[in-house]
Amino acid sequence: MWLQKRIALKPRARGFHLITEELLGLLPELRKFRIGIAHFFIQHTSASLVLNENADPSVRRDLETHLRSLAPDGSAHYTHTLEGEDDMPAHIKSCLMGSSVTVPVGDGRLLLGTWQGIYLGEHRDLAGSRSVVATLNGETF
Repeated sequence: MWLQKRIALKPRARGFHLITEELLGLLPELRKFRIGIAHFFIQHTSASLVLNENADPSVRRDLETHLRSLAPDGSAHYTHTLEGEDDMPAHIKSCLMGSSVTVPVGDGRLLLGTWQGIYLGEHRDLAGSRSVVATLNGETF
């Protein structure tokens, strides 16, 4: 069975946010899948989706701090500047972190590791809501 759904995430401040539970709450159809794959794709070029530590919030803070040093706002060498000084760094961060994650599904749930969660990397100061396309494929109960 195939299922595809667009999910609107609530707006968030700049930084990394654990969104696993929000995605699951908006994707109740996942419980119908005995075995399969869940693919999540963010439809934006200034945000990212990644898998990482779901327990210690300092991981999310450290990721944001590190990426700000790799791609700082307002650097003089950026030529793409019409959308604000945080826009080009947001595109760079999106390229570095990625726009999708794929997770195996078993017995109606995501088969994430004990300490894994799905993050939204919000790389803009005033981004608004973000859209994620969730695609499920597999055998249902």
